[in-house]
Amino acid sequence: MDALNSRSCKPCEGGVAAMDLDTAHQLLAQVPQWKINESADGISRQFTFKNYYQTMAFVNALAWIAHREDHHPDIEVGYKHCLVKYSTHAVNGLSENDFICAAKIDDLTVD
Repeated sequence: MDALNSRSCKPCEGGVAAMDLDTAHQLLAQVPQWKINESADGISRQFTFKNYYQTMAFVNALAWIAHREDHHPDIEVGYKHCLVKYSTHAVNGLSENDFICAAKIDDLTVD
């Protein structure tokens, strides 16, 4: 299986079922700092930074990934932090696209 960060998102028009929870947990193992939300229809990760500039540079890089993959997260931005939430609205739950983008965003950071 290819690493998630080497894949590209596929267009999602709906009409397909959301990912089942077992599959979601398998993919979550490849992005272990992300969490599945309580309703199991999305994933999120909180990022922290040293200052506002680093936060905004991260948000701009994240926006570029989202645009390139045509899969856009909900983002909450503060002075030294950014909360990123992915869910595939067309399927009312999780899809592989959510995990692909999570992996690509993880590549932006150094832990």
